[in-house]
Amino acid sequence: MLRFHLPPNLAAAIGRNAVPLRVEVDLGPAPEPAELPALALLQRWSGTDVPPKFIQLSCPQLRELVRAIDGEPWFVENARPTVWQHDHLLALREQPAPSAAPSTIARPGLRLAPPPAPLLLIDGSEHFLAITLPDREHPRYAQFLSLVKDHGFTLEPSNRKWWLRDRHKTLGFLARHLSRLRSSGEAAVTANFERNTAHLVFADVTTEVRAGTGGFEIALGLRAPGASDDDVRSALAGSRGYVEAGKQIVLLDPDRLEKLAAAQRALSGDPAAQVAARRVVRLSSARVPEAETVLEQLSPDFAPPESWRARSAALRHLTTLEPAPIPPFLEPQLRPYQRLGTAWLWHLHRHQLGGILADEMGLGKTLQALALLSALAAARERASSSPLTCLVVCPASLLENWRREAARFAPQLRVFVHHAANRLETVAAAAARDLIITSYGTLTRDAEFFASLEFVTVVADEAQHIKNRRSQNAAVLRSLRARSRFLLTGTPLENSLDDLRSLFEFLLPGYLQPVPTGVRGEDRGWYDERLRAQTAPYILRRTKRAVAPELPARLEQVLWCDLSSAQAALYRSTQERGERDLFDLEAGGASEARLRLAAFTQLLRLRQICCDPRLLAPTALSAEANPPAPAYTAADSGKLDALIELLAEAVDDRQAEVDRFQSSPEIPVFLLSLKAGGTGLNLTGADTVVHFDPWWNPAVEAQATDRAHRLGQTRVVTSYKLIAAGTVEEKVLALQAEKRALLANVFEASDAAAAKLSLADLRSLLR
Repeated sequence: MLRFHLPPNLAAAIGRNAVPLRVEVDLGPAPEPAELPALALLQRWSGTDVPPKFIQLSCPQLRELVRAIDGEPWFVENARPTVWQHDHLLALREQPAPSAAPSTIARPGLRLAPPPAPLLLIDGSEHFLAITLPDREHPRYAQFLSLVKDHGFTLEPSNRKWWLRDRHKTLGFLARHLSRLRSSGEAAVTANFERNTAHLVFADVTTEVRAGTGGFEIALGLRAPGASDDDVRSALAGSRGYVEAGKQIVLLDPDRLEKLAAAQRALSGDPAAQVAARRVVRLSSARVPEAETVLEQLSPDFAPPESWRARSAALRHLTTLEPAPIPPFLEPQLRPYQRLGTAWLWHLHRHQLGGILADEMGLGKTLQALALLSALAAARERASSSPLTCLVVCPASLLENWRREAARFAPQLRVFVHHAANRLETVAAAAARDLIITSYGTLTRDAEFFASLEFVTVVADEAQHIKNRRSQNAAVLRSLRARSRFLLTGTPLENSLDDLRSLFEFLLPGYLQPVPTGVRGEDRGWYDERLRAQTAPYILRRTKRAVAPELPARLEQVLWCDLSSAQAALYRSTQERGERDLFDLEAGGASEARLRLAAFTQLLRLRQICCDPRLLAPTALSAEANPPAPAYTAADSGKLDALIELLAEAVDDRQAEVDRFQSSPEIPVFLLSLKAGGTGLNLTGADTVVHFDPWWNPAVEAQATDRAHRLGQTRVVTSYKLIAAGTVEEKVLALQAEKRALLANVFEASDAAAAKLSLADLRSLLR
C-alpha cells in the first residue's frame, strides 16, 4: 500500500515550488509492480533505500511523480484516497519539463491536461467589485451564485455583472476568497483590477525557532508589511479581514489564520486559544518531533537550528540514525531491523529521553534491549568513566529468561538477579554490577533501596504492568532516578489512550499535559489527537510482515460450535434472568457503577456457559428453579467436543513434529490461560493455537498467538477461535472489529486498538 498525503495548502505550495508530501508505505513482503516506479523516484530523491515518511518536491518532481503513478488512487486529500486532479495548478507554474533525458519509469503518452478556462472574471478595486459569473448552464453556476449572494453582491441587469459597492465588505471578500480563487484557476482578474489593487498584499505566516536552555523557543505569528503588531491585534480582535498600513492594505486570509491558530493551540497546549498576531512558546527538547510536524504543515520551508535538526531528523528518518557501539561479538547476531532498533534506543538515551519498543511479539525486543545495555557498557569503557548500573524490571516469571538471555548475548555484563532471598543490601554492592534484574513485586517491596540508586537506564519489560498510573508498580517505577527510561511491550494499548498517558508519565515525566477534569466531546478529542501526535515519535513498532517476511504465515480460522440442548437451555434461562435483574436494578435507580458490575457478572456467566456449563458456580445456577438445575457433564459442552476433535486432528496429523515439541516428546499439547499465553513464552515448537474462551480485546489474543508465531518458527501457524454460535461470543467478534479502529492511529501498524467497554457496549452484548 502506497499513499501520498497532499498538503491542505497545495495551491500555495505549488506557487512556492515546494510541495510537502507525507508518505504512507506498507509494502508487505514485496511491493506491487505498479508501485515500483513511484518507489524508484522516492529512492532517487531521498538517497535512501527506505522510503521517507516526509518529502518536499519541486513542481517538476511532482509532475514526474504524477506520471509514475499513472492514474492510481494513491493521493490522499481531505482524508480520502483519490487520483491526481490538479494538473491545472502545475500548468499555471509553467515550469520546464523535469529532464530532457528519457525516463525509464515515465509512462509514454501521458500529458498534463491544459488548465481549464476561469469560471469567474473579477474587476474593480478596494472600493467595489464587479464579478461576471459563468453561463447558467454551467454545472457550478449555482455554487458561484450562492457565493456572491452570501457576500451581499447585487445583479446589474444591464451588464449581467454582480456588484459589491462597500469598501469594508469588498476588502473582506478579497481577504477570504481572492487567493483561493486565483490559485485554483477558478477566477481571472482584469488588467484594471490588477492596477487598482497593486497596493493590496496578503499577510504571511512567520515561524522563528531559537535554541534555548533545555529546549527551544518558537515564535508563531503574522508578517503584515508596514503594519504594527498592535494594528494586527486590533484587526484580529474585531474579526476584520484587513489592516491598513500607510499606502498599503494587508489582507488577512481566514484559512491562513485558522492554520496559524491550530498551530498555536497545538504548541501551547490550549485548545481554546484564539489566533494571536505573535505567540511565543517554549518547548522542551522532547517535543521537537511533534512541533516539527505542526510547523511543516503551517510553513513547509521553515528553517530550524542545527541542534533542532539533530534531534528530529533521526527520529523521523530512522535510516539516518547513528549506529550504537555494539560489541563486535554481538553485531553479527542482530538482524538489520534489530540494529536499527538498537540505534533508536541509543539515540534516545544520548539525548536523555525515553521510548517504547513496541515491535510485534517474537521480533526480539529483549535482544535489542540487551544490545543497548552492551553498547552503554562499551561506551563507558572507552570513555574510562566511573561504572554505572542499569536496571531491568520484569514479571517474576521472566527473571530466569532475562538472566539466560543476558548470559547468552551479553556475557561481559556483571549481572545480578535481585529477587527472593538473593538481595543486594548496599549502594556499593549495586554499583559493582553492570545490570540488576528484578521483578515488579520485589521492586515495590524494596522501593526505598532502589530509590537510593542512580541508574544509567531503566528498562521495564511487559509494560502493561504499569498501565494503571495509580498502581504501586507505576508509582515506584516513576520514583527511580535514571538518565533514560524504556518500555518493552507488544501491546502498549490494551484498553484505552489512558494506558499511554500512564506509560509516558514514567518514560518522559512532565512531557504530556494532563487532561483537565470534566473534559468531554470535541475538547476531549482534541487532547486525544494531541496525545497521538506527541507519543508517536517515541514509539517504535515493526511488524513481522515488514521485517521478517521469511516467517511462515499465520492463519486464523473461526470454528462455529453449536451448543448442546442442555447447554442452550441453560444459556437462554440465564440470559433471561440476567435481563430481568438488570431491568429491576435500573428501575430501582441503581447507579451506573452498580449496573456495570451486574452487567459484567452476567457477561461472565454467559461466557462460562459457552465454554462448559460446569464452570458456572452452583450458586449462579437457577437455585430457585423448579425443578432444580440438573447436574452437567462433559458431554453437555458443544465447544469441548469441538476442542477434543480439533486436538485429536492436530496431534494425529503432526505427531512426528509434536513429539519434539519444545524438546519434550511427552507433552504434545500445551493448555494455558489467555493471560499466561500473553506473557514471556517462546513456543515455536507449536504450530496450532486454539482460543477456547475468546476475549473482546483483539490485542491480547494476538499477543498469545504470537508466542508460537515468532522468529525461529519454521511452520505455518494456524490460530483457531472456537465461537459458540448465536451467543454473546458471536457479538464479541463484531465488537473486536469495531474497537480495533478506535485507536489505530496512535502508532503505525498498531494491533492494540481496543477501547474500554462502556455500559452501552455491555448491554448490547447481553441482549
